Amino acid sequence: MSAGQQGNNQAKSQNAEGADWDDLKGEVGDIAGEAVERGRSFIYAARDQATDYADKRKDAVAQSVADFANSLRESTTTFEDRPNIRAVVDSAAEGLDQLAGSIRERSYGEIFSDVEEVMRQRPAAVVAVSVALGFLTARFIKSTAADLRHEINVSGAEIRSGRKRSGQGASAQKRA
Repeated sequence: MSAGQQGNNQAKSQNAEGADWDDLKGEVGDIAGEAVERGRSFIYAARDQATDYADKRKDAVAQSVADFANSLRESTTTFEDRPNIRAVVDSAAEGLDQLAGSIRERSYGEIFSDVEEVMRQRPAAVVAVSVALGFLTARFIKSTAADLRHEINVSGAEIRSGRKRSGQGASAQKRA
């Protein structure tokens, strides 16, 4: 084989390898494009499903808020001699009723964007409310834990005294 023929064969081989490489790159690009498209459709489907779930749950949340407002109103019957306290509680209950109605009427996306906007406009108020809620939650948990400890101590004392009584009865039967 002459040098010219060898060079010609090498050029053909390189062209064939280049064509195969280009075909492979094209196929990989197509596969990657398809994977990206499927990923997007998966993300959109997951977002739609999460939004649907949140919209369904928002009705339950709205009902809970309305029930809490009714409980507040019912609790004001004990404040008949204190009209100022009753007015404050009734006002809070009315605000909760409005919140429940707003939750029912609006979509999850609208509620989320409103909350986000308030957080951006009034970050100090959000921090203050968060601290207050954290404090109230901690107090509630602490008082609930104290109540549970008291119940456990009382029931434990009853169980111990029941064992002593049954143990005394058994020892009295053994003596007889």
